[in-house]
Amino acid sequence: MDALGVRTLIYTDIGTDGMLTGPNFAAQEAMLRAGKFGVIASGGVGNLQHLVDGITKGRADAVLAASIFHYGTYTVRQAKEFMAA
Repeated sequence: MDALGVRTLIYTDIGTDGMLTGPNFAAQEAMLRAGKFGVIASGGVGNLQHLVDGITKGRADAVLAASIFHYGTYTVRQAKEFMAA
């Protein structure tokens, strides 16, 4: 992928996607070690701390979530404020 000019990958862990139990940090780190590209981590986010942990523990460049917003558990504003703090 490096040779093709890939700079960023969105990594969705299908084993955790929609489960709300937290990201797969080991898999995120493996993706980072596999190439010279950034990783946007997806899958498993069930609370705002999971977003922070995806960056700090999983070392992702960015995180994304869907269920916590679709189900109305949190707002995007709450997520932004929590991550900024």
